[in-house]
Amino acid sequence: MPDAKPKLLVLGTGFGAVTLLKEVDQKLYDVTAVSPRNHFLFTPLLPSTTVGTLEFRSIVEPVRRACPGVRYYQASSRGLDTLGKTVSCVSAIDKSNFDVPYDLLVIAVGAKVNTFGITGVAEHSLFLKTIDDARRIRRRVIECFERASQPNTNEEERRQLLHFISVGGGPTGVELAAELNDFLMAEIKAVYPSLIPETKITLIDSADHLLSTFDHSLSDYATQHFKRQNIEVLSGIRVIGVEKDNITLNNGVTMKYGMLVWSTGIGPTIAASNFNLPKDKASRILVDETLKVKDHPDIYALGDCAFVGEKGFPATAQVAMQAGKYLGREFNRLAKGQPSRPFQYHNYGTLAYVGGDEAIANVEGVKSHGKAAFFFWRSAYFTRLLSVKNKILVLFDWLKTALFGRDISRL
Repeated sequence: MPDAKPKLLVLGTGFGAVTLLKEVDQKLYDVTAVSPRNHFLFTPLLPSTTVGTLEFRSIVEPVRRACPGVRYYQASSRGLDTLGKTVSCVSAIDKSNFDVPYDLLVIAVGAKVNTFGITGVAEHSLFLKTIDDARRIRRRVIECFERASQPNTNEEERRQLLHFISVGGGPTGVELAAELNDFLMAEIKAVYPSLIPETKITLIDSADHLLSTFDHSLSDYATQHFKRQNIEVLSGIRVIGVEKDNITLNNGVTMKYGMLVWSTGIGPTIAASNFNLPKDKASRILVDETLKVKDHPDIYALGDCAFVGEKGFPATAQVAMQAGKYLGREFNRLAKGQPSRPFQYHNYGTLAYVGGDEAIANVEGVKSHGKAAFFFWRSAYFTRLLSVKNKILVLFDWLKTALFGRDISRL
């Protein structure tokens, strides 16, 4: 009787996890995936779903379809027994508890939005990490305009309802502000023309300039572009308190809002926090250049929840994808008795949409902005979509938006 295949357990269904699951040879491993999310989400296009440029299901792919042959449990990982080699899980369906054994464990649980312990953020802000988050934002935007258009709403209430604040000057915060402004200037302006003069978008960033990972000239271009679109940019400003309808800034200013979206920084998930493994000050799991956790030769970590080597890598999808592909291939080599090789990250560049069919791109040392960068931004993300189905749906959504505009129903 042949020996049983080693049990490979992967926690997560994000870029790193799914890339690994697609790369690893299931003839060599008995593969199990555990995640509370039973689909892969193409997060770079998530801001587009908040206003209906893309539909929610166009950028998701079921895990069971994306990774056929992989055993999958829809559950959250809550504890790790390194001696017994099991992960304790809580079902996302009925909250029941069960353990999953492993011979090799890969932790790719991602990260959550970092509230930095600021009072009121968790209670009153919206986030943008999941489809449910995007759906809440989309519903809230329409709700604000419907309430503002009612005859018993006074001017002060209207201005509050129609003030949309995005906190965070990274790609998520910037692209959300850009998509929202596109929505206002097209669909909202056509159906609520009297409310547009009272509508305001504010983008707040604690850094001294937006998109700090981009070249400074591209960051400046994005800032000036936003100013031309009447999006207020507050750089070098921190939010120090959040209440139900207003925020307080570190310069003493208080701003009222109708919707507040918090998309600055990343923090550890419950799973990463609960695992008793070596971590850095930001609670990221420390791994060596082979993505192996220190003093745990059978445990690996990748993506946003991991800190690699001495300097680490950016918390981006391309890092997670490259790490997932590397680790899948390394497992295949390991099963064949071949020596390990260190993970090497190659930066293919950064992209961001800034609204008005314009984008900025810094790819392989080439800096670009404007319409040409916008078409490159779309084509780059289009080619990275997981399935043919996703590509067709996204292409159809873009065409539908161009021909008929975005939906403004409050569903």
